[in-house]
Amino acid sequence: MLVTVTSTAPNASTLSHLLHKHPDRAQEFALSVGTAHVFYPEASDKRCTVAMLLEVDPIGLVRNKRFRGRDSATLARYVNDRPYASSSMVAVAIGRVFRTAMNGTSESFPELASSPLPLEITVAALPARGRETEGLVAQLFEPLGWQVDETAVPLDPDFPQWGASPYVDLVLRGNVRVSEALRHLYVLLPVLDDAKHYWVSEDEVGKLLRAGDGWLSDHPLRELITHRYLAHQRSMIDEAGELLAAQSRLSALDDIPAIAATVAADDPRPAPLALQRADAVVTALRDVGARTVADVGCGEGTLLKRLVADPVLTAVIGADVSSTALARAERTLNLREASDRQRARVRLIQSSVTYQDDRIAGLDALILMEVVEHLDPERLPALESSVFAAAAPQTVIVTTPNSEYNTLFDSLPAGTFRHADHRFEWSRAEFSAWAEEIGARNGYGVEYRTVGHVHPTLGAATQLALFRKVTDR
Repeated sequence: MLVTVTSTAPNASTLSHLLHKHPDRAQEFALSVGTAHVFYPEASDKRCTVAMLLEVDPIGLVRNKRFRGRDSATLARYVNDRPYASSSMVAVAIGRVFRTAMNGTSESFPELASSPLPLEITVAALPARGRETEGLVAQLFEPLGWQVDETAVPLDPDFPQWGASPYVDLVLRGNVRVSEALRHLYVLLPVLDDAKHYWVSEDEVGKLLRAGDGWLSDHPLRELITHRYLAHQRSMIDEAGELLAAQSRLSALDDIPAIAATVAADDPRPAPLALQRADAVVTALRDVGARTVADVGCGEGTLLKRLVADPVLTAVIGADVSSTALARAERTLNLREASDRQRARVRLIQSSVTYQDDRIAGLDALILMEVVEHLDPERLPALESSVFAAAAPQTVIVTTPNSEYNTLFDSLPAGTFRHADHRFEWSRAEFSAWAEEIGARNGYGVEYRTVGHVHPTLGAATQLALFRKVTDR
């Protein structure tokens, strides 16, 4: 199976730097499916082409239980197209051989790595079996900025009356970032194959989200892509669908301004409510003596910036479902210019508050600042399981709007929420009932604090629950 990537950009030979593969020598990579060969048929400043030839080991596949798949008990284990077709195994090879390039980083040419380039990609003998509609290849790639040229491969050139085979020779042309182009192939080749010739692991959803970052959540065939990439496994499909929908909502809400409170406190110029929330969280962290902390749902890193500036904190993790938000958080924290010691204290991870992530387990404190109200109510038990039961920090700090206070916002119509993505907003009694049940089930005591202006009957603008693990149960 042969895949080529050609650049015709000025100084086209810089493609080798973006791919982290030297053009003057052929390289081999031992893979679980066989051997990948990488070489450059041409490498000049006007035109540069890299080729990846995947040599599949069919005998090794038969002997390896990991690659038997759904045809493991049939003759298809021995007689199949795996050594000849650009199937999901090519995606495995791309992920292994061009892993660094897929991340979009280049120390030599950082500007080129982040810029679209004129590219031409060829994929030979691409399986497109089981297409529900004609033109699926174009429907998958054209929304991503590619011009698609697909040529059906005949069953036998000597017998044209037999018609076309379920394979196409594919040519893609477009102005696309190299990292994005590789990630498009990594996801969409298994989708067109509609089969995975290896064990679909628990991390498959994470692989899809990382490779689909920036394009999958808004793709018109997102549902089909998710179903096929995840080998039609319902639990994984549901999880990926929820996370992708969340990314899409967050992207659409980027330009929606937050509603500002118009109620004056004793100070004629009170601090913004968002700043008061951050102050309250930092105060709570100091009160409990936290030294390792994760801001789950960190967004663009406003609170993280405060946390990183506190020398008492030895480890700070920012977690968010949106990689776009994490990229902005990295810029907010200016991590590229930070010292090695500072970077060692900080970690940004893509994660969701509704499923278990061992990377945030066992910390002193987890922060959910204005997070819970963005979840559908039926997902709250998953939050409880992942945060309070699995991660089990010593302290959990939760802030959320007080719905009773909403009548004091002049710009907020009656019966509406403070933010377009809020799924609910709790009264003080509702928040307290939820928090008490969570604490009782998971061994936490709960302390309630007010944030912002406090109305004598309606309470504070924001309510805060400070959960502390009870040592003697």
